[in-house]
Amino acid sequence: MASRRVVIIGGGIVGLAAAHKLAARWPAARILLLEKEGRVCAHQSGHNSGVLHSGLYYQPGSLKARLAVAGIREMVAFCQDHAVPHEVCGKLVVAADDAEVPRLRRLQERGAQNGLEGLRWLNREQMREVEPHVGGVAALQVPQEGIVDYPKVCEALQREIEARGGSVVVGARVTALRLRNGEWRIESPKGDWAADFVINCAGLHCDRVSQLAGEKREVRIVPFRGEYYALKPEREHLVRNLIYPVPDPQFPFLGVHFTRLIHGGREAGPNAVLALAREGYRKTDVRLADVWDALTFSGLWRFLARHKRMSWDELRRSFSKRLFCASLQRLVPEIQEADLAPGGAGVRAQAMAPDGTLVQDFCLLQRPQALHVLNAPSPAGTAALAIGSEIANLVASES
Repeated sequence: MASRRVVIIGGGIVGLAAAHKLAARWPAARILLLEKEGRVCAHQSGHNSGVLHSGLYYQPGSLKARLAVAGIREMVAFCQDHAVPHEVCGKLVVAADDAEVPRLRRLQERGAQNGLEGLRWLNREQMREVEPHVGGVAALQVPQEGIVDYPKVCEALQREIEARGGSVVVGARVTALRLRNGEWRIESPKGDWAADFVINCAGLHCDRVSQLAGEKREVRIVPFRGEYYALKPEREHLVRNLIYPVPDPQFPFLGVHFTRLIHGGREAGPNAVLALAREGYRKTDVRLADVWDALTFSGLWRFLARHKRMSWDELRRSFSKRLFCASLQRLVPEIQEADLAPGGAGVRAQAMAPDGTLVQDFCLLQRPQALHVLNAPSPAGTAALAIGSEIANLVASES
């Protein structure tokens, strides 16, 4: 690996972290990162709520669990070393009623299995000492969670890569990717390159990049938009830090929650609605190629058939502030529609299998002279440095 040419496709936080780890591990390697936009961190990494996830939710033994637990420690240390704004403020996961208490207990057990420290069960009075306006009957306090400025993390990673002799080229959308005689040929509007090893970290387009490399798209990226409201400044006191619901096992996402942002303000959301463009941050964003790609995938129809009620409820909530607010009131009863102002949105690159199930774990597909990151939704931001180390280990195993 020492002097090999490595091209990383995708300038989100996972691609940057992979380049950073490779450059640190093999200083003589020629590391090149290609990003199709005019800057790094343009999509998922810059359109999330900026939460540091500790590994509470994930199946023990899974990549998500292992890399989130290791990753949050490494990410906090990286932020400290590079003066990136962050804060380990803790969060509450709230059981809104007695029916949710057993699920919250199981979540506590899972967190302990995953190695989280300091988990604390709170009764009604204790939880209100932490969040005075919270509703519900019980809560799990997770002290290791926090908030961070992910765009600043990405900027710091880019500086580190370039300081170690690596290159980051923006505006370089990969249009062709061919392996011939043991060498990759990569084409883009910014030029053509040769490489000994290719790492696909293309996020919302990772399945398409893998197809350029000759892979069959057995799983497909289906984009889900998450929409947020912002709490009006005079009502921000209702939320001190992070307030989350107990996940519904029938719902494949975490559900709407409250987040304090690292530079001030409070967000409420996100929901999860099918986006009509892979980078569709507004309801009016439509890209016909993306719509066709989704509608011709049998997995999507099976997913919708399996989750009819959930899909319909999410769509209604997307167009109804009243319904969105009702969901938030399960966590903070004092919240009113008038307290909510329009917020931002992000698009989650969720890998879906042909049978309509969502790929739950991180998915790293190893091939000769290539590695494809085919599923890296949340907590990939938190776990990015640990994912980068995992990628470096897989690359080393082939060297």
